[in-house]
Order: sequence, then C-alpha cells, then structure tokens
Amino acid sequence: MSESRSRPAAALILGIFIALGLSIAGIFLARGVESAKRFECFVTVKGLSEREVPADLGIWPVRFRVAANDLKSLEDQIATGRKTIHQFLTAAGFKEDEISSSPPQITDAEAVTNTSSNEQTKPAFRYSALVTVLLRSSNVDEIRKAMEKSDQLVQSGVALSGDEYTGRAEFLFTGVNKIKPDMIEEATVNARKAAEKFAADSNSKVGVIRRATQGTFEINDRDSSSPHRKIVRVVTTVDYFLK
Repeated sequence: MSESRSRPAAALILGIFIALGLSIAGIFLARGVESAKRFECFVTVKGLSEREVPADLGIWPVRFRVAANDLKSLEDQIATGRKTIHQFLTAAGFKEDEISSSPPQITDAEAVTNTSSNEQTKPAFRYSALVTVLLRSSNVDEIRKAMEKSDQLVQSGVALSGDEYTGRAEFLFTGVNKIKPDMIEEATVNARKAAEKFAADSNSKVGVIRRATQGTFEINDRDSSSPHRKIVRVVTTVDYFLK
C-alpha cells in the first residue's frame, strides 16, 4: 500500500524538477537570444584622413634630338648634347650620381623607307637619334628652378624634345610610411565621431569595434598646375556595436 502511494509522489517531484529545468533553460535561452540580437546591432561608418604634403623626389628626363647622314657625326652630336646638359645640371647644383644617361634611340631613315610599301620623300638626314639624360633628385625645388631655365639649353644648341607624356618631369612623395600611423589614427577617430552621431540620433550608444578595414593610401597631385604638391588620402571603414 505504501509503495503505491510513493509512486505518485515521486512522479510529482520528478515533474516539478523537469518543470524547473525547462523554466531555467528557457530563461538562459531567452538571454542568449537577447544577447545575440544585441551583437547583431551595429553601424558601419567611414573615416577620412587627408593631408597636403610636398613631393620629396623629382625625376626629370631631359630629351633632345640630333640628326646626321653618318653615324660618326651622329655620335659626336650625341656626346656634345649630353655634355652640355650635364654641365647645365651640375652648374644648377646637382650631384654626379643624380645624373644618368640611357642608350640613344637611333632611327635609320633608309631602312624605314626600304621596308615601307609606300613611296616616301627622302629625308634630309639618314640617321636620327632621341637621347635622354635623366635627373633623379630629392631636391625638388632646385629641379623646378632648373626646368624654368631650360631655355638656356636651347640657346646652347640642344634641341630639346619631349611631349606631354614622355618628356614631362615627374614628382613623387615617398614618405607615406612616416605619416601612415597618424593618418590611420585620425581616420579612425573621424569614423567614431560619425558612429557617435548616428548613435545619438537613434538613442543608442557606441560600443566596441566589431570590424575595421583600412583603405588604400592614395597620392594625387593637388592640381594639374602643382605636381610638386601632393594630396595623401586614406579612408577606413569601421563597424561599431551599438548598445
């Protein structure tokens, strides 16, 4: 008789424990879902950092053309032109190791005519050469001054040659690594300001960073008339949790 009475009591106790277990599990599950939803709430913002810097490297290809009917005369003109440009650049204060010459590009007009199927007027000179003397220096201001005086080379008999693409000086900025940490910090600060404004508008608060991506550093001329002045720009993309 006592055994039959104890069975319902044990079942009742077991049921109570099961109910309590399910209740506790439901509480933890609800908290987990709430926490998961909280972590899904974030905002993506971008931060910009931009600086104007002077170019720290200049490359000036000084090109000239010569022509002759024999290779010996052509070579003499090439040597004379190179010497004149070299003297001009050293007089402007540039060092020997900043000046170099590349092999001349020589054209034989007679060979060109023989390989052409169309009749062409015979040129005044059989041989012509395009010669380049390259100046590579960190003294950008002095390069610009020398370029302004390049008419002196013409007066000395050097027929300068160079179009918009092949004869134009190039100015570069090579010090990105020195300013990179500060610019990344500035971009990140600006990104957080944007996140804080968004959070304030949505009655939220900015939490920790969920994910951050650094953009590529871009270096461009300030404008077409000032290639010696550069604009360095980077944009970071940051996800912030909102709470």
